[in-house]
Amino acid sequence: MITEIMTMAADVAPAVGGVSGNITQAIAGAAAAIGVGLIGSKAVEAVGRNPGAFGNILTLGIIAMALAEGLGILAFFVSK
Repeated sequence: MITEIMTMAADVAPAVGGVSGNITQAIAGAAAAIGVGLIGSKAVEAVGRNPGAFGNILTLGIIAMALAEGLGILAFFVSK
């Protein structure tokens, strides 16, 4: 049964190859955008609760956003 599934997947793979890469890129881009948005909104909430910690929150927010964007860019390259 497993060999039959692998044979069917090998037959279908060339037809879906271009589409799956584009879908992967779209999901990666959307996930990176959602991640950056969530980080930004939580950083604004944190500054609203404790304005004195603005510098620390800004630093951590920028680092976290860079990591989220980096993972999105990495996913773009891996999907190609």
